[in-house]
Amino acid sequence: MIERTFIQQNMKKIELERYIKEQMDRAGFTQLDIVKTPLVTRIIINVTHPGLAIGKSGQNIKRITLELAEKFKIENPQLEIQEIKVPELDAKAVVDKMKTLLERGYSWRSVAYKTMHEISSKGAQGVEIILSGALGGKGERKRKQRIATGYMKKTGDQVKLVDYAKATSYPKYGAIGIKVRIVRPETVFPDKIDIRSIISPKPEEPLKVETVEEKKEEGQKAEAKETASEKETTKEKAQENEEKEKKETKETGEKEKLEEKAAEEKIEEKAKEKKSAGKQKEEKTSAKEHAEGKKKEEEKEKKHEHAKAMEKKEAEKASEKKQEKGKSEKEKEAGK
Repeated sequence: MIERTFIQQNMKKIELERYIKEQMDRAGFTQLDIVKTPLVTRIIINVTHPGLAIGKSGQNIKRITLELAEKFKIENPQLEIQEIKVPELDAKAVVDKMKTLLERGYSWRSVAYKTMHEISSKGAQGVEIILSGALGGKGERKRKQRIATGYMKKTGDQVKLVDYAKATSYPKYGAIGIKVRIVRPETVFPDKIDIRSIISPKPEEPLKVETVEEKKEEGQKAEAKETASEKETTKEKAQENEEKEKKETKETGEKEKLEEKAAEEKIEEKAKEKKSAGKQKEEKTSAKEHAEGKKKEEEKEKKHEHAKAMEKKEAEKASEKKQEKGKSEKEKEAGK
């Protein structure tokens, strides 16, 4: 039965999608496409973070390809990782992001309005976010909240042009259902196409038959325009030359002033150097004189001290002589 083969193929695709979602959940997996060829079975995986999907030196892809060949019995599987360049305009990526934020404990209101602002800032024509479930937290009644902006289609064959995704997040208390619809900026709905502008041909312009007089008038006008343009160019050139001369004279005057200032500054620097050299010489001479005066004073003090020492020695000698005389006289008196 053909119906059974179709059902088996779809079941296989669903199982394959679940498996790849488990393996590449961190990489931001959104969609899976299978393209069968006579030689290879191409599996196109859309992710927001291709680096995490590929892994270090392609180890993650190699492992998944081997497991796909063993588990699902796919002949020559070839994985292709496609990056979603604008994840804000992908409904599945937006739903997964909102789910993780709600499960981490963020407020549903802030998450919903922030995501809506991000999507509309990327140029989306319309956005609709529906949250239903335990929005109030523990103990409160379940309710539904809808946030929408822009243009949105809900019925008819045009709904296929709207990107739609849904998921269920499980925060600390209860469960919250998330539904996101996005109308991308490049989508064009049939009711927005102006058929008349496409079908109706543009009116042809009538051909003009020029006479000899008209040709002469046109030639005269062209000559007058050329002469006027030449005059304007000559005037502009003269003005430019005058401006250049003025600028050159100004520049020469400024250069002369700068040279004069530089010469004056050099003269002032030389005078300052001479003054500083004279001051240094005076300081050196005064230092020498001061040192010589100190030396002379020290020599005088040494001479004075030497003279005092000599006087002390002479006085000591005189006192010793007197004592010896007194002793000798006493001895003489004792002998008598």
